[in-house]
Amino acid sequence: MSRFVILASGALHYIRNKTGNMLIRYRGEEVIAVIDPGQAGKIVRDVLGFGGEIPVISSFKESVQFQPDTLVIGNAPQGGIISDEYRKEIIQAIRFGCDIINGMHVFLNDDEEICRGANENGVKLLDLRKPPSPPHFPKGTWRDRSVPVLLTVGTDCDTGKMTTAWEITSCLRKHGWDVHFIGTGQTGILLSGYGVPVDAVVGDFMAGEIEFAIDKVTDDADLIVVEGQGAITHLLYSGVTLGVLHGAMPDWMVMTHEPVRKMDTADQPMVDFTKALKLHLDLLNPFKPSTFVGINLLTLNLGDEDAKKVCVEFENMYNIPATDLIRFGEGKLTEHIENELKNWN
Repeated sequence: MSRFVILASGALHYIRNKTGNMLIRYRGEEVIAVIDPGQAGKIVRDVLGFGGEIPVISSFKESVQFQPDTLVIGNAPQGGIISDEYRKEIIQAIRFGCDIINGMHVFLNDDEEICRGANENGVKLLDLRKPPSPPHFPKGTWRDRSVPVLLTVGTDCDTGKMTTAWEITSCLRKHGWDVHFIGTGQTGILLSGYGVPVDAVVGDFMAGEIEFAIDKVTDDADLIVVEGQGAITHLLYSGVTLGVLHGAMPDWMVMTHEPVRKMDTADQPMVDFTKALKLHLDLLNPFKPSTFVGINLLTLNLGDEDAKKVCVEFENMYNIPATDLIRFGEGKLTEHIENELKNWN
């Protein structure tokens, strides 16, 4: 079992600390502390609403008392550049003997100072966003697939695509289904140990890398769940989203959405939900039919009654299961997917 310290200075937040938050949620017993000077002295539950009594500290030096073995960079800011503050913490962790897990676009293995320190102290540097080599073009192997593919998509970044994909995978596995999870970002890859960092792949090869990852799954699997990225209407990341969509060529999709969000993470008005559903289907239509099997809503900023109400409203409006898997558990959404699996072919 690892002993993680998560570096999240100024980023311990339900959106900004994506990689760190997923470790806290799904491997919390291995997280011994979180570094965020602005929140130091609190426990993680006080800040995120989950995570128990993991302490929030101001620097790596404070974590030494807990005997960490790995420093995880918990957030990936736009551009992924290592700040001076982060560099200081990373170097201190290396000197203590910690491995470093990095999800940023800049690679620690390309940094002379950090590499030298890692070699001197016998620690490993894991760059989660290192793209595959050689790259792969798509070949259209989806035409002959025997295993169904489910893709999570969203109306914006940070609506829970990775969480939804992981929750569906975990729930179905508990029910005895052989489900393979394909991570497409640093967090999903870290949790599952498998996938491709698609936003680090040259555009020509994005769809091909997703297809190649899917093709590695054996034909005796029951379902392949692909973690979605970005949003097809996002000003910054729509190109990545389309690459994942056309690489996965999903049979089924689950839409993720935060009902109270008015502006997206690129400061544009949120897309109309109905239009978002139609757009995804239209983009797949030249190749193959697909269908939405559920909606997962991020209701963190709603009270219990309002959260239940909005789930019912979406379910009635679109005639597919709508829930918040984190708040309300699996319920009808995973039941519906299981029914689809039973009727597959």
